[in-house]
Amino acid sequence: ATGRLGYELTKASLEASHPTFCLVRPSTFSDTLNSHKLQILSNSGAILLQKPLISAIKKVGCIQRFIPSEFGLDPDKTHISDMDQGFYSRKSEIRRLVEAEGIPHTYISCNFFMTYLIPSLVQPGLKSPPRDKVTIFGDGNVKGVFVKERDVAAFTISTVDDPRTLNKVLYLRPPGNVYSMNELIEIWEHKIGKQLEKIYVSEEDLLNKIKETPYPDNMEMVFIYAAFVKGFQTCFEVEAAGGVEGSVLYPHLRYTTISTYLDSLL
Repeated sequence: ATGRLGYELTKASLEASHPTFCLVRPSTFSDTLNSHKLQILSNSGAILLQKPLISAIKKVGCIQRFIPSEFGLDPDKTHISDMDQGFYSRKSEIRRLVEAEGIPHTYISCNFFMTYLIPSLVQPGLKSPPRDKVTIFGDGNVKGVFVKERDVAAFTISTVDDPRTLNKVLYLRPPGNVYSMNELIEIWEHKIGKQLEKIYVSEEDLLNKIKETPYPDNMEMVFIYAAFVKGFQTCFEVEAAGGVEGSVLYPHLRYTTISTYLDSLL
């Protein structure tokens, strides 16, 4: 409940008046900032638990909706061999287990959190957007998706008692948050009033770099490869039989666009 997304999910759940239970690690209580967050949530009515989630699932037996801790690219659509050390295959394995047990569920495919790669403009190793030169992976035309954690939480909590999302994947591709690297750079150049020097890295060169870099230090490049070279976030249509798109299902939810977020980095 105190992580990048967990805190936002808990707040969104409380705001929706859902009875809310938080699972936290014992070490969390020793962190001053996290303890402060926990106190805020506790005061709002959350009940703090530290029991393993899987144990709770086995014992309760009355789960109406299970949302696995997935929140990223759709693992069933992401095929990148073994370079991710089983990152996505393990998520698919969890899906199959949930389905085999007949547990009512919703999978959340939010793609990238906005605070993950956007602060560097998809530049591995950087903490802020470049102002002189920028690296573009592939041809720069493949589109990726970014959603702010707070907004991911709002969309997620909206699915909890929505029969339209039962046993389906909720995909997040909100307008204004789906851009290619070329488009992202163009937006940034317009904001800073300057053209950047562009360096293109081919798929082959990126793959070589991934192989040369030890795990887990190479995972940032693996994610970039999956999204901006292979297009695993946007290369398929959302099929009504197994998926729904969040901004279509919940048009009333307001969210932060990439352009607005980039304004905060100026």
